[in-house]
Amino acid sequence: MKRIVRKRKSIKLTDEINFKKEISLEAFIFLALFIGFFAYLSSIMGATNMIKTMMMTSYDLLMNVCLYLMAVAVIAGGISQIFSEFGVISLVNRGLSVLMKPIYDLPGASSLGVLNCFMSDNPAILTLAYDDNFRKYFKKYQMPALTNLGTSFGMGLITVTSMMALPIDKAVKGSLIGLLGACIGSVVSVRLMISRTKKYYGTEEWVATTLKEEIPIGYRKIREGTPPARFISALLDGGKVGVDMGVAIIPGVCLICTLVIMLTNGPGAAGVYDGSANQGIALLPLIGEKISFIINPLFGFSTPEAIAVPITALGSSGAAIGMVADMAQRNVIGANDIAVFTSICMCWSGYLSTHIAMMDALKTKEMTGNAIFCHTIGGICAGIAANLIWRILI
Repeated sequence: MKRIVRKRKSIKLTDEINFKKEISLEAFIFLALFIGFFAYLSSIMGATNMIKTMMMTSYDLLMNVCLYLMAVAVIAGGISQIFSEFGVISLVNRGLSVLMKPIYDLPGASSLGVLNCFMSDNPAILTLAYDDNFRKYFKKYQMPALTNLGTSFGMGLITVTSMMALPIDKAVKGSLIGLLGACIGSVVSVRLMISRTKKYYGTEEWVATTLKEEIPIGYRKIREGTPPARFISALLDGGKVGVDMGVAIIPGVCLICTLVIMLTNGPGAAGVYDGSANQGIALLPLIGEKISFIINPLFGFSTPEAIAVPITALGSSGAAIGMVADMAQRNVIGANDIAVFTSICMCWSGYLSTHIAMMDALKTKEMTGNAIFCHTIGGICAGIAANLIWRILI
């Protein structure tokens, strides 16, 4: 009887593909954590209510947040493309490089991303990042930092004007100081991110463009046709890029923001769980209260419940602004709180719900953890800076 010996082909491990044993310890650890987490949620909310709330919250985010962001991205994409087509980006890059380079270590063209995000929301900067006339100014280590830069100014106009309109004495001064604090936080976030991307990518390689040949120095790419035809073509092409960006951020917003909301919000208005959207177990505010002895001196909050605002801003600045409006109506916060709230809500602007999707859209998802860590530090510094500036100037 012949003995058949089958040789098993060896698998060569490479840097591009990672292999692990089919069954390992991490499978059991992950399963235990996964079951434990949802068992904890269901023990408070009820299993049926938990699942229903999760689905309804994700649907609410899709319809009211993702589609809104897609509309913003379409408009921002159209504007950014006509700016690119008619040389505005090149002009801005030439004029503001003397400021952006020493402050952020970014090209002057990145200031347009700041303006885009300030007027709309975080993902607006992505529409610029896909344009060759914009990309050609960036080295590879600078591109991931656009996520931190754009997020630092996301929803800036809405945040500042909403805080100014609150019925609190010196709310306007508080909002403006908060804007300054957010600018300081943006520098911290971007510089920290740049220090990490330099180590990962190096400082020599430039960002690739879609053209087969490099754009000559001192020139820019334009479309064919007359100026009116180029205007319409650029506007529509930019809108298409905005649609792509809007679709790209849907997974991150629906998955991450649903989790953050369920950990931040409490039960419904009647104090009971009924499976409605945006309900949760209020775990993050509880953690915030436990560490309020550290946070309150740094931020100068007037009330312990104010800690819920920056925690909520991690997932949604809009929800955080709504909480501030409620506190203002109850007269439990002052102008100093407004300064800190403005800086944190603007600098963070719900970055946990958009950072992952933005880094993936930029094709730099390997730096996502670094981006989140650096922006967390930046937001904290923004709040501390606003508090210190208020105490010094007012």
